[in-house]
Amino acid sequence: MGQNLQTGERLRPVDLARGHGLSTQAVRNYEEAGILPAAARTPHGYRTYTSLHAAALRAFLALVPGHGHQTAASIMRAVNEGAVEEAFRLLDESHAQLLEDRRTLQAVETALRDLAPTTAPEREAAAGRAAGPAPGGTFIGPLAGKLGIRPATLRKWERAGLVRPRRDPHTGYRVYDEADVRDARLTHQLRRGGYLLEQIAPLIARVRAAGGLEPLEAALGDWHRRLSARGRAMLTGAAELEAYLRARG
Repeated sequence: MGQNLQTGERLRPVDLARGHGLSTQAVRNYEEAGILPAAARTPHGYRTYTSLHAAALRAFLALVPGHGHQTAASIMRAVNEGAVEEAFRLLDESHAQLLEDRRTLQAVETALRDLAPTTAPEREAAAGRAAGPAPGGTFIGPLAGKLGIRPATLRKWERAGLVRPRRDPHTGYRVYDEADVRDARLTHQLRRGGYLLEQIAPLIARVRAAGGLEPLEAALGDWHRRLSARGRAMLTGAAELEAYLRARG
C-alpha cells in the first residue's frame, strides 16, 4: 500500500497535540514509537506534520479504549510499516478475546442461576444461613459425593485456592462450610463448561469479595456494561483506522 504524503497544510507538533489534549512531547513519543509516520523536518530541524499524521493520531487514540494501549500501538506500527495483514490479525485476536470474555460472563451467569435457590423454602433457608451462625460444615467425602466428583478433585481445587476448607482441630479433617460448598459448586459448574482452574480463580475471588452470589449481580451488570463499552469502542476504532488506511492511499 503506497503512502500518500501530499496531504495539504503542514502542522506543528503543538497543532497536532492541542486538539487531543496531549503534550507535544507525547506526540513526539508516538512518532518515535512508530504509532505515527515519521515527520518531515524543516531546514532548521523542526518537525512538521500533516493531516495524515492527524488521521494516524485519531486512529490510535480511538483504538486504545477497545484494544488497550499495547495492542493499539502494535496495530498502528504494523500499518505504518506496510504490514496491514498483521494489523488485521491483531484486530482479530482482540475481537476473539472480547468474544471469549462474553462467553466467560455467560458461563458465570449460567452457573449462578444453577446455584440460586428457586423455591420459597430454599430462599428462606438461604436467607437463614446468611443471617444465622455458620453451620458445622461437611467433610470432603460427602461433598465430593454430592457433586459427583472424587475427593482428589476437591483437594486439587484447594491447592488452586478455589476452596478454602478449615481443619478440624481434633481430627485434622477438612471441614467445608457454606461458603466452601458454594465455591465448590460454582467451580464444578464452570469446569463442566470447559473452563480452566486459572480462569475460574478470579471469578471465585469476585464471589468472595461480593460476599456471596446475590451481591455479585451488581458486579455482573457492571461487567456487561464494560464489555458493551469495549465493543462499541472497537467499532469507533475500526472506523478511524479505516479512515487512516484510506488517507494512506
